[in-house]
Amino acid sequence: MEENRAKAVIEAVLFAMGESVEISKLAHVLEWNEQEIRVLVDKMNASYAKDDRGIYIMELENSYQLCTKPELYEYLIKIAKAPRKYVMSDTLLETLSIIAYKQPVTRLEVEKIRGVSCDHAVNKLLEFNLIQELGRLEAPGRPLLFGTTEEFLRTFGVKSLGDLPMLDPEQIEDFKKQAEEEAELKVEI
Repeated sequence: MEENRAKAVIEAVLFAMGESVEISKLAHVLEWNEQEIRVLVDKMNASYAKDDRGIYIMELENSYQLCTKPELYEYLIKIAKAPRKYVMSDTLLETLSIIAYKQPVTRLEVEKIRGVSCDHAVNKLLEFNLIQELGRLEAPGRPLLFGTTEEFLRTFGVKSLGDLPMLDPEQIEDFKKQAEEEAELKVEI
């Protein structure tokens, strides 16, 4: 294998793995011997240093790991401490509103209302810390109960769940009609 291609393979493997990879495994993948891998990684590190790149390849007990240069950690810390911004799709907002108004609620109850699986949406909302597990329902299978968090209140600028807008019966009927129309469209497709 040509040297530039081998460098690209090493970078790709180390980046994708995100942890240390044994030199013997790299040698096997490239069909080179371990000494040739060591020489190539030394060349790569020299190139990274010469070009003032933000990465280097660290050796750890017969393994290599792609790492950030220690002198750049202060910038990583700034990014890590920055508040995360997340994108709320219509699916996430719909799932979140059901949980907010019906809490405590099980995933199955949310799915009955939405008419589709909500696994991904619930997992994303948990990841965003907008909902949390509140316990388990005393029923067969003991399903998890979900509710909103303080982060939800902060994000949407409400002091308590009582401050959420109330839906009037006319709005509820409109929502039901929209849901039925959507369900009919899905059946037709």
